Amino acid sequence: MYFIYIILAALIGYLLGAIPFGFLFVKFTKGIDLRDVGSGRTGGTNSLRAAGLGVGFLTFVMDIVKGAAAVLVTRAIMSAILPPGYLPWAETAAGVMAVIGHNWSVFLKFGGGAGTGPNVGWAMAVWWPVAVITCIVGGALLIGVGMASVASLAVAALIPIVFAVRYFSGADPTAAYLVGGLITAAIVAWALRPNIRRILAGEERLVGPAAKRREKKESI
Repeated sequence: MYFIYIILAALIGYLLGAIPFGFLFVKFTKGIDLRDVGSGRTGGTNSLRAAGLGVGFLTFVMDIVKGAAAVLVTRAIMSAILPPGYLPWAETAAGVMAVIGHNWSVFLKFGGGAGTGPNVGWAMAVWWPVAVITCIVGGALLIGVGMASVASLAVAALIPIVFAVRYFSGADPTAAYLVGGLITAAIVAWALRPNIRRILAGEERLVGPAAKRREKKESI
């Protein structure tokens, strides 16, 4: 019977994750289909390319919010229904499915983003310092290396590491969040396959200060 509630949590996560904020914001501000710009993804980086820093930042924040909402809504509904040992698995199901919903949204004919925003969001809802850790690491890589894909992959790898430390130290009584982090890391890596190929070929796009540094160097 409890399995039914976990399926419900997964459905909640998917539907929240599938809300295509980037697509909606760019459509509203620029009147264009974000899927026709740059990488064709609907996350913060491509929204930045299509509509500028403000829209890109807002998209990333809202993608984090929907990932966090998947866990928080599930917790609010299920905490009085599920035994304590089952609740983390329901939260994890919601978080994982939020990432899947973002990447393969039913509202965009199963197109979407790479999953970084909702991945940070669900993990942050489980343990809020994840937001600080991932923002510092991801932000440093974005500024220093200039590749959003590298920052996303690093953040995706960092989340299960954080939950592994918490689980093996006894801070988390269940491996649910660690399992969820491993699954979402694999999902993000799968979505970023084209970027990984470009990174290996030395052809990945740059964003932010690194892009400006390259432009300045090439203009000399």
